[in-house]
This record gives sequence, structure tokens and C-alpha cells, in this order.
Amino acid sequence: MDRVAGIHLFVRVVETGSFSKASQGLGITQPTATKHIAALEARLGARLLHRSTRGVTPTELGAAYYDKCKLIARELEEADNLAALMQSRVQGTLRINTSVAFGRRVLTPLVLGFMRQHTGLQIELSFDDRYVNLVEQGIDLAIRMGRLADSQLGARYLGLNPWVLVAAPRYLEQRGTPMRPADLAGHDALIYSSVQGDERWQFTGAAGGNETVTVRGPLRSNNLSALLAAARGGLGVAALPRYVAWTSLKAGAVQPLLQGWTLPAQEIHAVFPSPKLVPSKVRSFCDYLAPRFGPEWWTEADLAS
Repeated sequence: MDRVAGIHLFVRVVETGSFSKASQGLGITQPTATKHIAALEARLGARLLHRSTRGVTPTELGAAYYDKCKLIARELEEADNLAALMQSRVQGTLRINTSVAFGRRVLTPLVLGFMRQHTGLQIELSFDDRYVNLVEQGIDLAIRMGRLADSQLGARYLGLNPWVLVAAPRYLEQRGTPMRPADLAGHDALIYSSVQGDERWQFTGAAGGNETVTVRGPLRSNNLSALLAAARGGLGVAALPRYVAWTSLKAGAVQPLLQGWTLPAQEIHAVFPSPKLVPSKVRSFCDYLAPRFGPEWWTEADLAS
């Protein structure tokens, strides 16, 4: 039995005047309780309790020791209550990580709205397109796209991140409009080097058929904003997340292509270091995010430009 449990046991023995009652209240056997108190007295080199047929009473030293143990037990209880209180409050610092484009365009406005609701909370918001180890970097929560690889993480599904094929009207006037995926082999592609298979673009038709086409083009980048700018400038055809292309689509700066075909969508998850004992600040932020990723969330979101 550790010393903290021993303190609780000694306090219970003095207060109940009985080894049997103290052991029952703590879920241990009477011989275990008696053995522990005997070991405690041996360690201290002094008798703490008088034993008699009428019960157990503290010695003079035992009474003084009881007062100290009672104080320690009270402090431990207050510490436990403080921990529980802090877990139940949205306070402290919430460290959030996500990718650059999603963080700048989507997550930043959402974080600002959450901060307005929880003025006592501090946010550390970092953007990174490389994989970040949540535990090593001290991250409380990350927003990640695609299939989750680490099953030891806690996770909450938020929604889908669909992609769309786009090009500027002036590019289509000059080069023609592709009517099916195979036509893209004759077009200039603006290639995102992180997902969607790089230069191998995969499509699913309305009837369920799949087609994969190998594309070539003048620009390859790991930055979605750069690819959008190139598409708007008439330099080629780009596969982009809808949230990246949405404002340009509304403005007519680019047009959607192959609308009878879809590119693979990515799952959006909020992930956190462990599925157990999730802090209230993390749960609250997940609760705040979840309803904001409906079927066409990019049309309703307050997207940053």
C-alpha cells in the first residue's frame, strides 16, 4: 500500500475506531489494514493506536499524527477537486495545429469565433503541411485530412473535404473544355504535389465507373494558393479543394470542369493525443467545430481570402 493510501487508512481507523469498519470503507480486508498500520508503527518506531476489545483509540502521538494526516488528506482532496474543476472549464492554453491552406482559409475564422465565446482561453495556432507529432510538439488538437494512420490518437470525425477540377475561362477559350478525364492528357495541368496522386488524377463517374489519367503541366507545387493563382491566371487546369476554389468559382474567375465526375474526397478529423481523459477545452472546441462541417460547408463557411 502506498503512503497516500496509508494516510487515508490511518485516518479512517481513527475516525471509525475499528480496523474492520475502516477496511470495509476502503475496499480492503481487515488483515491487510492491520498489517499496514503495524508496518507504519514499525517504520515510525512508535505506537500510534491502543487496541482493546472495545475498539481502537489513538495514543498521544497517534492523535498528533492523525491531525497531520487529516490535513494532508484534505489538501489531497482539494488538489483532486482543482484538477476536476480545471478539466471541466474551458481555460488555459489550447494548442491547435493544421495544414497551411486549411488553417488560413477555414480554421482561422472558426478559432476567432471560438475565442469570442471563451475569453479566458489562450490559443496557440500553428500551420504546417508536414506531419506533426502531437505528443512531442505539445499539441492539444490537430485538424487532419485523409485516412488516419495512428490508431492510438483520439479522433472525432468532422466531415468531408471534396475536390473540384477548375480552369479559367480564357484558358478554356484557348485550349477547349475537357469533356471526360482522358481529355486531360492534352491539357496543361497544375499539379499539387501532396495529395490526389500527384500527376495521376483519379475520377469516379456518376454511374460508378473509375478512370485514372496521367497529367503533365507547367507548374507543380505543394501550395494550394499558388495553384489557384495559376489557374486564375489561365495557365492550366487545377484540382483543388472546394474550399480553396469556392470564392473564385463564385466570382467566375475559374469554372468547374467534368461535373459528371468526382475526385476523391478526404475525411476531416479533429485528432488529439489520447482518446482518454480528453480536456474540456479540446472537447468544447470539437463540439464547436462539428456542426460547421455539413454536406456543403464550404458554401456557408466564413472563408478567409
